[in-house]
Amino acid sequence: MFTGRASVSGVSDLLSTTQRPARLDVGIVGTGRVGAVLGAALQRAGHRLVAVSGVSEQSRLRAEELLPGIPVTTVEEVVARAELVLLTVPDDALPDLIAGLSATGSWQAGQLVVHTSGRYGAAIFDVAAGHHILGLALHPAMTFTGTSMDLVRLADCCFGITAGEALRPVAEALVLEMGAEPVWIQEQDRPMYHAGLAHGANHLVTLVAQAMQVVSSAGVQDPQRLVAPLLHAALDNALRLGDGALTGPVARGDAGTVAAHLSQLTRQTPDIRPTYVALARATAERALASGRLTAADAEPLLDILAAPEEGP
Repeated sequence: MFTGRASVSGVSDLLSTTQRPARLDVGIVGTGRVGAVLGAALQRAGHRLVAVSGVSEQSRLRAEELLPGIPVTTVEEVVARAELVLLTVPDDALPDLIAGLSATGSWQAGQLVVHTSGRYGAAIFDVAAGHHILGLALHPAMTFTGTSMDLVRLADCCFGITAGEALRPVAEALVLEMGAEPVWIQEQDRPMYHAGLAHGANHLVTLVAQAMQVVSSAGVQDPQRLVAPLLHAALDNALRLGDGALTGPVARGDAGTVAAHLSQLTRQTPDIRPTYVALARATAERALASGRLTAADAEPLLDILAAPEEGP
């Protein structure tokens, strides 16, 4: 059972590579895809998983698969047993969870409490300041399947970390122990940081799914096989060159080609044509700003993109 006697310097010593194998008792609130995987990563690093909580049947099954033998219990019991509490709940649920545990006096002085939200930093723990917990924000910048495959992917993953300056070494050490790389994010920059990641990763999934739908409607039996090499190359080029990787009809100012695309996309599900228009307009504006597209070529292109969709 946690004694509540931990301190910043004491925790730093526990996590120091020169102090191994001193370890922490870890509890996880929320065994979703992220919680179960990070719990397994901490366990692999030598920490002791003592309890987890999970509401849904899927969460409980995931805990059984990735964290076999670890007791599944209430949130309050997880917090009572752990020296390090991992809060892996949805962003919108996090403030109420922290406030609720504070209101019921569930925290223990000196307890390390980590949340994995990209949106929030360490200031979300201010409501628990009177309980003297050590709050850290550790956000894994990757998508999770909730399987052992994610443990391998952690080795190529970065975590956006935010904490009080005294706790920065602790945050970095925990991330390194899970096999990932810590990246420091200032408290005030968390919303911008998270917006960039969500825009890139989440909207990329939508974009790729739409592209495969359109290609499939053109009679291609295996759209994934067709688009995968193109998309891999485009992503690699964009990561290396940024806007310099841009190719295609918008960058060339081929207004007629774009008009033909829009005509065809009216046959697709209602989400695709507006997405194409929005991204083509953003692409044209960036190409114009960088000098890749001339004003003369951009004008007819932007006119086409501004035109209302024709009815059936």
